Amino acid sequence: MLIACLALAACGPVWNDPYPVAERGEHILYTAFTERPKHLDPVQSYSEDEASFLYQIVEPPLQYHYLKRPYVLEPATAEAMPSLRRLDAGGRELPANADPAKVVRTVVEVRIRPGILYQPHPAFALDEDGSPRYLGLGEADLRAVRGLGDFAATGTRELEARDYVYQIKRLAHPRLHSPIFELMAEYLPGLQELQAGLVAATKEGGASGAAAKDDPPGWLDLDRFALPGVEVVDRHTLRITLQGAYPQFLYWLSMPFFSPVPREVDRFFAQPGMAERNLTLDWWPVGTGPYMLVENNPNARMVLARNPNYRGDAYPCAGESGDAEAGLLGDCGKPMPFIDKVVFSREREGIPYWNKFLQGYYDASGVSSDNFDQAVSLTSQGEVTLSDDMRDKGIRLLTSVSPSIFYLGFNMLDPLVGGGASKAEKERARKLRQAISIALDMEEFVSIFLNGRGLPGMSPLPPGIFGARAGRAGMNPVVYEWQGSEADGRPVRRGVDEARRLLAEAGWPNGRDAQTGEPLVIHLDTTPGGLGDKARSDWLAKKFRALGVQFVVRPTDFNRFQDKIRQGNAQLFFFGWNADYPDPENLLFLLHGPQGKVKFNGQNAANYENPEYDGLFERMKAMPDGPARQQIIDRMVAMLQHDAPWIFAFHPMSYSLQHGWVLNRKTGAMVRNTMKYQRIDLERRAAARTEWNAPVTWPLLLVAALLAALVAPAAIHWRRRETATAAPRAAGSGARGGR
Repeated sequence: MLIACLALAACGPVWNDPYPVAERGEHILYTAFTERPKHLDPVQSYSEDEASFLYQIVEPPLQYHYLKRPYVLEPATAEAMPSLRRLDAGGRELPANADPAKVVRTVVEVRIRPGILYQPHPAFALDEDGSPRYLGLGEADLRAVRGLGDFAATGTRELEARDYVYQIKRLAHPRLHSPIFELMAEYLPGLQELQAGLVAATKEGGASGAAAKDDPPGWLDLDRFALPGVEVVDRHTLRITLQGAYPQFLYWLSMPFFSPVPREVDRFFAQPGMAERNLTLDWWPVGTGPYMLVENNPNARMVLARNPNYRGDAYPCAGESGDAEAGLLGDCGKPMPFIDKVVFSREREGIPYWNKFLQGYYDASGVSSDNFDQAVSLTSQGEVTLSDDMRDKGIRLLTSVSPSIFYLGFNMLDPLVGGGASKAEKERARKLRQAISIALDMEEFVSIFLNGRGLPGMSPLPPGIFGARAGRAGMNPVVYEWQGSEADGRPVRRGVDEARRLLAEAGWPNGRDAQTGEPLVIHLDTTPGGLGDKARSDWLAKKFRALGVQFVVRPTDFNRFQDKIRQGNAQLFFFGWNADYPDPENLLFLLHGPQGKVKFNGQNAANYENPEYDGLFERMKAMPDGPARQQIIDRMVAMLQHDAPWIFAFHPMSYSLQHGWVLNRKTGAMVRNTMKYQRIDLERRAAARTEWNAPVTWPLLLVAALLAALVAPAAIHWRRRETATAAPRAAGSGARGGR
């Protein structure tokens, strides 16, 4: 026991520290992840779980300003914002506010900053004669290789425009299945032509044209294939020619899909034997960003380390109102990143994750439903605030509204909720949808099932997206009425009596057909674990009963549910959408007729069609932000509120906690390359960990005392017995000696 206590004491003042002693005092941010990343290749990655890693490593030409809200694009590797030229059919340049219908081509030119270097990597290592050192490797060369660190030499080179062109070509690679290929091919028709050429080359067994002798067998050298519409102008400039007007393309230039991939890296990983060792771009992404992946064990731990070749961009000096007071401008102009390493530990269970955060071993944490009451409390006015325990620990709560919408969609092809062919039938169905929209109290739903972490929806547009109105101007007048003054009032959901009135006007008084007396039955199509969950289903059934309407849940497996949606056999369904970029086009297109799920296999799962809405959408999507665009959006939103193809359920709110020693952290779903901006107060963290994890030694001393009390009588008894036994022996020994 004494030896064990001494060994623990030698570990320092904190005995339960889960991290190596060598990491103490280092500028390391500790965090956790719950789902292993599936893809880290920038041509395939498209999930939030992967973005936490990938955005710190690779760099597209543009990024979002870290502090400004609404979100603003700014150069990342680009020297300045890209130049855009809009051309008509005769090749004449049009002004920025020209009618989008007249724009035949849009020319985007991107100038890359000179001098940007890639992270150290064996693909860039060269022999004395300038040839790649690790090319033409055989099985014998790879026998001792288990990771990138097993290659003795590394190198680097400057970022060039050709690296971006190479990655854009990879969007068409038939083996990679990029999730944005179809979308990009609409505006870059050359991608379809390129893919056809790549498919043909794949069937032939390799690259087209003369291949270098060291090229891996079957590798497609994309430099040998042309991509019409994408070209290298010079070493640091690329030009992309889009079909028509597509101003949202600049947002895509801030995503990893348009980050650079060097040809030599692609060739390096294509060598035989690499994939079997997880030596692929999907496992080890390569970039020019502030960090590089140095440990990839997705079942346990992922580690990002500072890229020694990073140029050290300056921390921003401007933000939005309140940023200075929040301490977010204190590092103005200082070179980034501030943190040397980011350690991600895999946590499959919420309780260990939460406990380690409370012990100070994770620097930040989300707020799950299991620990919500411990972390957050609600005031009598419904405002969210930190609990006293969290405040006493110096923990801060960060909240933001996500650029997302969750909605209950009506299938407009369903004869009951969508209406028949006649105008009267459509009007009846519209009033039925309006009645249900009022009856399903989303404020109550958010309070019960989301701990208040959501903002009831008024339209598809969440706050912070251009076109979303606040206050009375943004209220859905079909579902809400304004109470109070213009300045201090608020929207209040209309009562169930209003819903019953609309239901009766729809031909269903008290939930029964006015002509036949048949009951009205509404079906929710869902998957197990969705809104078909028992508690949520019971809540929905209760709300429908208040209208006299019967409610039936039709749960099916995921594949069958998707078939129902594709074939238009669903009636009411629960869906959500996370905006890819902060533009109203990326949300309002979900109700665009040509995006209909059944007719066109698009994203309009409600199959809503309105010629006026569709025409306004075509005008709005290519317009710059401004009063004219706002006016069109207002009209479109009013049409959706009136027609009610969706129940605008809620916009989710993001809640996160951070310890007081984490500095420069600001939430914002669109900004994902966040690690370079954050800083750690090491002294404050070390002091808190010591205080919160001080070893409690008195139980050990008590146990030692109890053990001593138990052992002492036995020891005394044993000693007495030994003494008593030894005495006769001593006496007998003396007599024998006398004889």
